[in-house]
Amino acid sequence: MPKQYNNYIKYSGMAMQMAVSIYAGHWLGEFIDEKTNNDSGLYAKIITLVAVFLSTFLIIREVIKSNSDE
Repeated sequence: MPKQYNNYIKYSGMAMQMAVSIYAGHWLGEFIDEKTNNDSGLYAKIITLVAVFLSTFLIIREVIKSNSDE
């Protein structure tokens, strides 16, 4: 399989991982908001934002690692 397709598959997988992580963070925040009777959605906002930063950090680290291996 050409290297171009390998990169496409690898980066598509990273995008899916990022999307699932952000969704899971949002779901966890919504769950906590519901259990604590918090109407402002503060936990959902904070945990979703943390999930975005964490998944972005992990993607950047993986891209740097894969580029240094080449």
